[in-house]
Amino acid sequence: MKREFKRQIIGLLDEHRIMTMATNRADGWPQATVVGYANDGLIVYCLISRDSQKFANIARDPRVSLAIAKDYPQPLMIKGLSMAARAVEVTDQGERDHVVEILLKRYPEYKVMPRPDPAAVPTFRLTPEVVSVLDYSKGFGHSDLVRVTDNDLAEFVEARRHHWASFHAA
Repeated sequence: MKREFKRQIIGLLDEHRIMTMATNRADGWPQATVVGYANDGLIVYCLISRDSQKFANIARDPRVSLAIAKDYPQPLMIKGLSMAARAVEVTDQGERDHVVEILLKRYPEYKVMPRPDPAAVPTFRLTPEVVSVLDYSKGFGHSDLVRVTDNDLAEFVEARRHHWASFHAA
């Protein structure tokens, strides 16, 4: 992926805290819900209740679609992204601790709340495969479709694994 697209995608992910996540229901209908998230570069993390329809949908089909944008005062100012990703439950304790750290940076107001129990509210890693980068300043409806390769993700996944293995939040 071109450096310009990677920078733009990460910038949009860093700028927001809420996304729309679409999952695939058993009856074939998509289900879209609003979810808080935090990202580590291109990797997106969120918490999902194990009792939710969204969890059941992901357990059956880990393909998800994400959309992130905000309300702009003029149509030609619209910037956002739509992402096709795979959802995987995070089971490594070091990675879960790392996610708590980045979530608390994004949501400092949550510091007063107890940590979610992974048995009831697991952490999910959403790894992008294809991203549509929306930028209407380049023309109404303009988007660039970008494939995410292993090389694009390497600095955000493999380089962190040693950190997760030794990371333990206080």
